[in-house]
Amino acid sequence: MKKQVFAVASSIVLASSVAIPTFAAGNHPGTPEQQTYNSSGWTDYGQLTKKLEQIEKSSQGTVQVDVVGQSNNGLDIYQARVGHGDKVILIESEIHGNEKTGTEAILNLLSYLGSSNSPHAQKIREEVTLVTLPKMNPDASELDRRGNDMSWSEVVEDFPQLAEAGGPTWNYYTAPNIQGDNYAANPGFDVNRDFNPDLDYVPDAEDVPGSSSEPGWYITPEAQTVRDVYKNLQDEFGKVDVFVDLHHQGLYYVDGTSDPVTLSLSGQFVPDPNSEEGAKYSEYADNYDYDYSRQLNVAAYDALQEMGNSPFDNITLYSQGLDLPGTALGSFALNGSGTVLFEVTGQTQSLGQKKKGMLVKAVETGLQGIIDGVAEDTVDDLNPEDYEEIPETAYRPSL
Repeated sequence: MKKQVFAVASSIVLASSVAIPTFAAGNHPGTPEQQTYNSSGWTDYGQLTKKLEQIEKSSQGTVQVDVVGQSNNGLDIYQARVGHGDKVILIESEIHGNEKTGTEAILNLLSYLGSSNSPHAQKIREEVTLVTLPKMNPDASELDRRGNDMSWSEVVEDFPQLAEAGGPTWNYYTAPNIQGDNYAANPGFDVNRDFNPDLDYVPDAEDVPGSSSEPGWYITPEAQTVRDVYKNLQDEFGKVDVFVDLHHQGLYYVDGTSDPVTLSLSGQFVPDPNSEEGAKYSEYADNYDYDYSRQLNVAAYDALQEMGNSPFDNITLYSQGLDLPGTALGSFALNGSGTVLFEVTGQTQSLGQKKKGMLVKAVETGLQGIIDGVAEDTVDDLNPEDYEEIPETAYRPSL
């Protein structure tokens, strides 16, 4: 099947993403070698701080903004929370700093849910506790690049037990040109490979350098912050029902067409612990709920299809058959959360702020579909098998 071929190819790309982290899809205009796009229209860190303050103030405290951690360079990592329901949805954006649409969508949702007195907004606030981590990797965001700003020597300083490890870890960037950015003089880590399904894991030299199919280490303060937020929500509510991670990808096509993909979705990041392939995760078997993840993805897909005959129809299924326990999605899926990946077309180095309005609207619409489905309990009525009917992704347009 084409889906299987794409999954194998994508797994190879993901496994080699330290050397080639761009998910290249042909030679498109706008690559770093050809031109540089303007990214000034996105919300930067200083603007985020002001916007969150404004949202909290205008909502009269309905939206609660807190500092939950600091980046490696000491920038605050913010949490914005709205609602008081017993169903918990955690959403994060900009774990990669050149993937910015998610932050804009989160700010729009917070503004609406914080200030609207519509029956719709009130229903969501009553049924759902929405917790967001907008721009959770602020150092990378300020540098407009994928990786954070942290050296291996700083890691060893924080974790002396790693001094004799065979490090650095495999997700450490030091190359002079990764997605157009020079990491040689200013190295960093792919934070989205620094998670571990054991939420109490302590870095161990025996686990370094690791690989894409092995858990991460919680060595970056950014991943540690997300982990701590997740654990605190578990303590408060018993579980985190839904975790959504907002990303970008390369320029792809809807399989069998020449239509460029607007957004890809996924709910599969590790093999089912109840399967032979996923037996290594058997201790998490009672937590894992793949059907619920698929239902959440269908809720997002259906909401986007309701936008009509437009680029919002160009939604595909991201590569399947993955085994990535070091991602936030993989780790939290094993801890019982229904998981959804959003992969918007084009990072800033390939699109800048081009198509910003459409792409942000796509993310916002998909998120709203998930939130509405959870708040109204309609997501439980969706057929998880409909997930398999979402169109596949192709590297090149159909002729």
